[in-house]
Amino acid sequence: MPLQPGQPAPQFKLTSSELKDVSLTDFKGKKVVLHFFPLAFTGVCTTQLCTMRDSFGYYDGLNAQILGVSVDSPFTLAKFKEENAYQFPLLSDFNKDVSEAYGALYESFAFGMKGVSKRAAFVIDEEQNIIYAEVLENAGDLPNFEAIAEKVK
Repeated sequence: MPLQPGQPAPQFKLTSSELKDVSLTDFKGKKVVLHFFPLAFTGVCTTQLCTMRDSFGYYDGLNAQILGVSVDSPFTLAKFKEENAYQFPLLSDFNKDVSEAYGALYESFAFGMKGVSKRAAFVIDEEQNIIYAEVLENAGDLPNFEAIAEKVK
C-alpha cells in the first residue's frame, strides 16, 4: 500500500554525493522535501531537480530541506550536482532500500533496467510525518510543484 499523508516517514541513512552519511533524522525540526528521480543526466530528471534548484531560496526561507534521491552511484550524483549547481544534497539509494520503502521503485524500467527509482515527491513535517505524497507511474511526468510548495508553507 502506498504511503499516505499522516503516516510516519520511513527512516533512512544514505550516502550523499559528497560521500557523507545523511539520515532523515538529521533534519528533525525542519520540513523535508524528498524528491525521488529515476536517473541522473536524463531530461525530465534534470528538469525536476532544476525546478527545485531555482526554487531553493523559497524553501530555504521556510526552514525546509530539499533532498534528491536516486539509485545512481554517489559518484554519478556528484557530477550531476556539479554540472547543474544543485544547492541541496543528492543521495544514492544504490541498494534501492529507500525507494522501495517509499513505494517509489520500478520493478522494470526502460532499456531493460530493473530497480530504478520512480519519480516521486514527499513532504515530511518537522515531526517526520508525511504530509504530501506523490508517486508517478509515468517517468515522463513531473511532480506537482505548486502542491508541494503549498504543503511546505
